[in-house]
Parts: sequence; structure tokens; C-alpha cells
Amino acid sequence: MEPDTVFSRHAAALQNARSRAENLPLDQIDVADRDLHWSDTALPYFERLRRDDPIHYCPESEFGPYWSITRFEDIRKIELDWQHFSSEPNIALFEPGGGEMELLPMFIAMDPPKHSVQRKAVRPAVSPKHVRKLEGMIRGRAVRVLDELPVGEEFDWVERVSIELTTQMLATLFGFPFEQRRKLTRWSDVATTMPGDGIIDSWGQRKTELDECLGTFLDLWDARSREEPAFDLISMLVHAPATNDMNTRPLEYLGNLVLLIVGGNDTTRNSMTGGVLALNQFPGEYDKLRANPDLIPNMVSEMIRWQTPLPHMRRTVTEDVEYGGRSFHAGDKVALWYLSANRDEDVFPDGDTLRIDRPNAGEQLAFGTGIHHCVGAHLGRLQLQVLWEEIMARFDRIEVMAEPTRVRSNFVRGYTELPVRLHPR
Repeated sequence: MEPDTVFSRHAAALQNARSRAENLPLDQIDVADRDLHWSDTALPYFERLRRDDPIHYCPESEFGPYWSITRFEDIRKIELDWQHFSSEPNIALFEPGGGEMELLPMFIAMDPPKHSVQRKAVRPAVSPKHVRKLEGMIRGRAVRVLDELPVGEEFDWVERVSIELTTQMLATLFGFPFEQRRKLTRWSDVATTMPGDGIIDSWGQRKTELDECLGTFLDLWDARSREEPAFDLISMLVHAPATNDMNTRPLEYLGNLVLLIVGGNDTTRNSMTGGVLALNQFPGEYDKLRANPDLIPNMVSEMIRWQTPLPHMRRTVTEDVEYGGRSFHAGDKVALWYLSANRDEDVFPDGDTLRIDRPNAGEQLAFGTGIHHCVGAHLGRLQLQVLWEEIMARFDRIEVMAEPTRVRSNFVRGYTELPVRLHPR
């Protein structure tokens, strides 16, 4: 099926969204509206805000009033100013259960010094040096998964490739029972969703399933505490002096588990799917890739920029402060929209387009910046690079057969299904 046919409905929806975004009064624009992200029609609204109101106040939304920061440089500066724009108590606009009593402490939702101490405990598992040692295993798994795919038949790329490869990697990082690895995918989905969006029916169900996650990992903690230190994330937490009593603070333990599971799952999983989608939307780039596979490392950075798997991170104002001519008050919610920054025309010309040879693709903010720069960024890039090297060694094209089914979330820019068909070399 031709790309124009597959994506014609989405193109029409984008055109309608662009017209609405241009005509809507600024104070009525709510870029946190989950339906905009579900339909993948949020980008025209961000384009309007970058041009007309880059530091935007939304007085009413599903999540209460909040500020939107939409330009690249503003986001970078505010993210570096953690003294005024704190990661505590929450990094997302939504609050589980509708209140803060169920918020899970985690080091990404902490400021120094506690943030730095806990991050340091797990950093060796995903350091560039250790990640290089994992390349052979990553490649072997990619080969096995790709070689088992049905060439010439339609199948779901998300289920057969994206979820399978990322879940295998998560199981390795945690030293988690390999045969139970799909539980990690489920817990990641449960942790980042709201009731009624197809994953959970109530906040109570979310709590029950995350309690199961905690119980499973408390058992793993007990097992690791009786063993010699190893190079998995649980063992590192158990044996690091700064975190070796975290099991006595179960909500904090669960919070950091959720952080590591989501960080290792959603970001890479959805970039694996988004990259296939992007190359089909921009077939000229696929031709460019076939002509020059050496572009794969740069293409991976560009795919991550284009996808931006986590559209925003929230900050909370600690005290009244002025920035960019606007007055922020203590307690205000501030959304740093990475999805918008990675389309900022001043940094990425024609940013809605995938350009696999884009010279500054690596400057994108999908991994954040400053003290909260994603600790697993090296591993994520390597997984994507190896996957595409093995894809290009086997297939002339991965053809997208229909529009993907997207996640209804403004925190995860993800997919639950992408029908594809493989064409052999």
C-alpha cells in the first residue's frame, strides 16, 4: 500500500488540527489534552505556542492550571535551574489517584543531593563502558527475533519486535526471571496510564498491580542480599551504601523500580516502532538509508528526536520567580515539552520531517539535560543502532500497512500496535 494511502486520514486530521490551532484563543489551548496526543495532532498547537506564546499559561485542564515551556533554549535553561524549578514531588502532570498521597518517590523526582546519591548507585549498569560489553548479546537477540518474523505476511511490529527486544533487555538489567519478563512490560504500562485508557479500569487496580511488582522485587532484593555483588540493578541497590536500606522504604523502592522499568521500556520500545513509522512516512529517507547504511548511527539520534518517546517532564516552582518576562509562583506546575523543543524551528529546521542525515540530530532533548539526563541513553541508542543494522542486512523494506494504534497519554508517546509487512532484500 502506498504511504499516501496509509497516512491520508492522519494527514487530514493534522490539517484540521492546524486550522483549529491557528484560530483558537491562546488561553483556550491545552497541549496536555490527552486526546491530542492519542490522535497525534498535538504538534500544530505546539507550533502555534512556540511562535505566539512560548511560555504559555493554561488556566484550566484535566490536570489543573499549568505552564507550558515550548522552545528548546527555554526548556534547557529551566531544566538546569533545579533550585527554582524542582523535580519534586512529581515529574508528570497527572497525579495517581487524583492526589499526591499515592506518588512514588524516585530519584528522577528528587533534587540534589539525594537525587545524585541514588542515581550513582545504578549508573554503572548502564555506563558506556558496560554497555559496550552488552553489544554481542544485544545483537544476538536482535538476530533471533528478526529471523523468526514472517516475511511477506502482515504482523504487529510492536508485539513481535519492539516489546520483545526491550523486555529481554530489561530482564537482563534487573536479573529478572526471563520466562516472566512480560510482567515488566505490563508494570511499565500500568505505571504510566490513567483509568479508562485501555490498560487499567481504576486507580485501585493500578495499586494492586504495582503492589505485585513491589512484592516480586522485594523477593529479588532478599535473594540478592544473600549473594555476592553482581552487575544487575537490584544487586547494585542492595550493595551500595547509600541505598542498601531502600527495602525498608518500600514506596521509594517501588518508585525507583518504576522509573527504571519505564525508562528502559517505553523510551526504546516506542522509538523502535516510531522509527519504522517515520521511514514509511518519509520514503525518500528510506531510499537514502538503503543507499548509505553508514547513516544508521545518526539516523538513530534523528529517530529519537522525531519520536520523542516522553513528550514532557514536569517541574514544580519552589518560590516566586521571574523568567522570560513571566511571573511564576511557588507551587505552579511547569511542563517542559520535549516534544515541542525537538521541533523548534530555530534549532531543527523543518522539524516535523525525519531527515536521517540531519547534522545536529544529536542535540535533541528527548533524553533531557543537566542532572536528569537519561542515565540509560547510551544503552537505548545502542539497542536501536544494532536493530537497524540487522534490519538492513535482511530486509529491503518494512512496509507499514495501516496507521498505528497510539497510547492515550501526554507522558508517553507510544504505540500499542503497528501492522507491517517485510520485504526481503
